[in-house]
Amino acid sequence: MSRCLADRSIDHVVLERGEVAHTWKNERWDSLRLLTPNWQSRLPGYGYEGDDPDGFRTMSETIDFIERYADVISAPVRTNTSVTSVRSIDDGYRVTTNQGDWRCRTVVIATGACNVARVPAVAEGVPSSIATLTPIQYRNPDQIEQGGVLVVGASASGTQIADEIHRSGRPVTLAAGEHIRVPRVYRGKDIKWWMDVAGVLDEFYTEVDNIDRVRNVPSLQLAGSDDRHTVDLNSLTDIGVKLIGRLAGMTEGKAQFSGSLRNLCAMSDLKMNRLLDRIDEWAAEHSFDGEVSPPHRFEPTRVEASPPLGMDLTNGEIQTIVWATGFRPDHSWLDMPVFDRKGRIRHDGGVVEAPGMYLMGIPFLRRRKSSLIDGAADDARDLSAHLASHLDGRISSPCA
Repeated sequence: MSRCLADRSIDHVVLERGEVAHTWKNERWDSLRLLTPNWQSRLPGYGYEGDDPDGFRTMSETIDFIERYADVISAPVRTNTSVTSVRSIDDGYRVTTNQGDWRCRTVVIATGACNVARVPAVAEGVPSSIATLTPIQYRNPDQIEQGGVLVVGASASGTQIADEIHRSGRPVTLAAGEHIRVPRVYRGKDIKWWMDVAGVLDEFYTEVDNIDRVRNVPSLQLAGSDDRHTVDLNSLTDIGVKLIGRLAGMTEGKAQFSGSLRNLCAMSDLKMNRLLDRIDEWAAEHSFDGEVSPPHRFEPTRVEASPPLGMDLTNGEIQTIVWATGFRPDHSWLDMPVFDRKGRIRHDGGVVEAPGMYLMGIPFLRRRKSSLIDGAADDARDLSAHLASHLDGRISSPCA
């Protein structure tokens, strides 16, 4: 957004609570890699220039990429500046920070969707003898006691963490709720390549039937690695991870699990195959079938006939629980009447229901790829145009 505003000669400042790339430096585990190939990090005036476009950036490489971009575009970043309040005033907004106040006509909220780890209420019933942590706190298996680990949540974070911890020699049980299964590679191409060329990632928010539901779907079960292997429930079962259903309750140190695991896995397989059908249709329509391997389908997710519906957490078998149950944004500093009954900011494709206020970096903000680096670029172009029109007094209604 800063680059797009600079291209329009709009004076602005970027307020950062810590350092550039703060979240990547302080709130991600050591082995994490980007889930998107290097070529897909396309930003305004900047992109991947290395010799491994199909690889996946490590944590340190991701930090370097973001720091270099801020430097190349000369972004006017004020680091170690925590925003404590944003309020409306007559001609715009007052932004209060630990470094003083700012007055501005427009505000872009670009704090992302993963500020706070969601931990279910049932966590209050976990015995005190069991250590608990979230993906924001997790760094590597060495910080975890020997003994069994229960990972709750089977989207991207949960499956990767379960895989890593189990390979460290600690037995892992994975409680899987709703999840989205996809292969890392299909017909010889990365799944993100297919989703890009087939137009899946460019789907606009006005083109889907229920945008609120779509914005709340789990992240894809994907992992970035040198060998581009798929991490899903089958691959975890293959190495010995035990699968159980969604954690539904906790009573006197006894965990209860839903019996819906088989149905949820079948639904995930169905959604994956619908995506592969769409890819196959695109390949056929564009005479691409001869350039890639033939269409195929993957083995259904394997689920044992009767997964356990309960687990005694007081017998010492489980020493640690990792709550990989998603994230939520932190907008506690936003003192504006722009929230719906669920605490979400009301907006139309990133144009907030407050004149001159914009939102960036949440899932499917304007496009299906909005939460990706690549998607943030297109959203910034659209919203900076709307912002410029607002400053010029040429627009007063949300953009389409």
